[in-house]
Amino acid sequence: MDLQGRHLIAPLDLTVEEMEGLFSLSQKIIARPEEYAELCKGKLLATLFYEPSTRTRLSFEAAMLRLGGQVIGFSEPQSSSVSKGESIADTIRTVAGYADIAVMRHPKEGSALVAARKSGIPMINAGDGGHFHPTQTLTDLLTIKLEKGGFDGITIGMCGDLKFGRTVHSLICALGRYRGVKFILVSPEELRAPEYIRDEMTDFEEVRDLSEALPKLDVLYMTRVQKERFFNEEDYIRLKDSYILNAAKLKKAKDDLMVLHPLPRVNEIAIDVDDDPRAFYFKQMKNGMYIRMALLAALLGKADLT
Repeated sequence: MDLQGRHLIAPLDLTVEEMEGLFSLSQKIIARPEEYAELCKGKLLATLFYEPSTRTRLSFEAAMLRLGGQVIGFSEPQSSSVSKGESIADTIRTVAGYADIAVMRHPKEGSALVAARKSGIPMINAGDGGHFHPTQTLTDLLTIKLEKGGFDGITIGMCGDLKFGRTVHSLICALGRYRGVKFILVSPEELRAPEYIRDEMTDFEEVRDLSEALPKLDVLYMTRVQKERFFNEEDYIRLKDSYILNAAKLKKAKDDLMVLHPLPRVNEIAIDVDDDPRAFYFKQMKNGMYIRMALLAALLGKADLT
């Protein structure tokens, strides 16, 4: 399986076999990181972040540095020529002249695809509006695989903002290709998953009560209600505390439940959950660096996924 020179814009850009190859490479990196310390020496990653980011941006930068490469870029658009009105197409053409690979986050759906069409280097989507976030999906899947051993037959609950949550959209698309996966969608009516995302699932149910869903779940994927996606602040204030997971509610869950969250959290997971062995969101965060190391190496032609 050769990913050299490819773009990653949506989760379905990778086959199941290619994803499994990346998971395998990630596990090798976790076990023996010193063997990969100079794998991408001489290579340059450009990080183009038009929206705020902590984990995604820093994990990409850490991933490239741990592979022996270097990083350039911007973490907010006002520090670039975007503030002067430069288009995405012109920005990526410029960056492609300097770097070997680029990762971009942008608030508009479809922006990553536009960039990829104009880019002469591999382009990675780090989130385009409420659309997709494929490397977060790889992070989520790696975390589940490391704990559960695989995905066939699991029941996963998606809770919170399922309308604008790009991490949820990406994960549903990717998990839908495995056998026997059941989805339980937990959200208020106003934040239901879009129809085109519901069409990706063959076995799902929608509920309004998290407590009703908890005993059935193998994995619970919590999300925050995203203030930046709302046009009306009153709607955000009304919906932002719709679901809060705490230690008391977790008593209804299975002993081997995995609680995941793409982070940042606001108050949808209480801090009394953090010490529960079923809380995996900080392990999940660290796994994001390893899967991005594997992805960068593969797209740059420095690693074989066979």
